[in-house]
Amino acid sequence: MKQTIKVLSVAFAASVMLTSCYSYTSVVGKGAQGSTAVSQWNHYVIAGLAPVGVSDSKAMAAGAEDYTVFTRQSFVNGLIAALTFSIYTPTTTTVTK
Repeated sequence: MKQTIKVLSVAFAASVMLTSCYSYTSVVGKGAQGSTAVSQWNHYVIAGLAPVGVSDSKAMAAGAEDYTVFTRQSFVNGLIAALTFSIYTPTTTTVTK
């Protein structure tokens, strides 16, 4: 019994500590042709279920036809989410044109 509890405790601790931040990339047109980047935070509540303020990547591209959108939960975003017990869960969107 003690061995089972110990194994489950280690598995639980490993699953919590080994999680990673998520990210995804969208390529519009031919993708980024330069290195000009604009970043903006997205604001969600209730573990990301309800958006409060989400960035508009097309507006961030400022009329460019070829750009790359990279959305991620950075370490700082994850830290803020952890401190608020996922009541507030921000992400960061970066548009490179």
